[in-house]
Amino acid sequence: MLEKFSLQSKRLNIVRLQEKYPTSRIIDLTSKANMPWVKFSPFYPHGNIPIPLSNDAYGNSVEGIWQGLKVFERESIDPSKFLLTKMAGIKRTSRTFGKVIGHQAGLDCQQLLGYIEARKKIYLPAYRWVLDHYLQAELTELKIMAEQRPIIFLDYETNPDIENPAKPLSHASLVISYLLSEWPDYSTEAF
Repeated sequence: MLEKFSLQSKRLNIVRLQEKYPTSRIIDLTSKANMPWVKFSPFYPHGNIPIPLSNDAYGNSVEGIWQGLKVFERESIDPSKFLLTKMAGIKRTSRTFGKVIGHQAGLDCQQLLGYIEARKKIYLPAYRWVLDHYLQAELTELKIMAEQRPIIFLDYETNPDIENPAKPLSHASLVISYLLSEWPDYSTEAF
């Protein structure tokens, strides 16, 4: 029996996925998805998302916050990323700025967080805030849809393990955790 919610790579052939799982509904949650599902993308500019570990500071997208607080060998944080309202031009890469040395622990502190700690203290709280404040109607719709047939979410990343630094974390896996009331609790004060 299929789970109510599962995850597959957006890079897979959609026709083959439909053939393999004919009773499932396939929903793309990436930045290339259609409305309303594109709103689950961390790149989506919801606006007014509190920046974790920062006082009275806001970003337009989760990815803008994540990229803006990233610190490289040759480049510090980039607050302009918080303000972007398009889903393009957000990423900052080591090819351009040198090796990533961490994420700054908010705007009010110079402390650098390691990759996993930054996931727990920056990415998860910001994404959870979006789910709690902007996507409740869509989450309710997904729960209703899952009562009728299983849902397969598509994401470019399929790593559901927050503790695994080898691959980027799947935001669709976080949606599944939220829908199943299994959100990872790291008990951090992020806002």
